[in-house]
Amino acid sequence: MITLLSSLALAAAPLPQGERLPPPDFGDKEVIAVVDALFATLEKGDGPALLQLVYPQGRVTARGTLRSGFTGLRSQSFAEYAAAMKLGSGFHEQISDMIVERDGDVAMVWAPFTVSIGGKVASCGTDHFDFVREDGVWKVMNLTFSSRTEGCGA
Repeated sequence: MITLLSSLALAAAPLPQGERLPPPDFGDKEVIAVVDALFATLEKGDGPALLQLVYPQGRVTARGTLRSGFTGLRSQSFAEYAAAMKLGSGFHEQISDMIVERDGDVAMVWAPFTVSIGGKVASCGTDHFDFVREDGVWKVMNLTFSSRTEGCGA
C-alpha cells in the first residue's frame, strides 16, 4: 500500500519547467503590416495612400457577386481602383484565419473576409494577396478575391 501511495505522489508531481523558445520569425509581421495598412487606406478611402502600398500596375480582381450587384469577373489596375475610391464611404473589412507564405522576396496572404458598409454586412469571401519585396519594402502586386452577398453572417 505504501508503494501505491508513493507511486501516486510521484505521478502527481509537477513536471520540471522547460525552456521557452521564441516563436520563429519568418518575416510574416512585415507582410501583415502591409495588409493592415492597406485596409486602413481602404477604410479612409485614401487612394493616394493606397498607391504607396501597392504596385500601381498590379491588379484588383474580383470573382463572384459584388455588393454593387455585379456578378461575374471584374479586374482593374490598382491605379484605376485608387482613382475610384471615395473618402468616408463607411467601408470596413475584417479578415480572419490569415495564412502567410513567403519565399525570399515573394509572399502571399490568404484569408477569409467580411465587408461591412456603414456597420451592415455587405459581402464576404476570401482574399488572396500576392506581394513582392523590392529594396527591402513589401508591396502588394495583386489582390484577387471571391465575393458573395449571401451566407456572410450577421
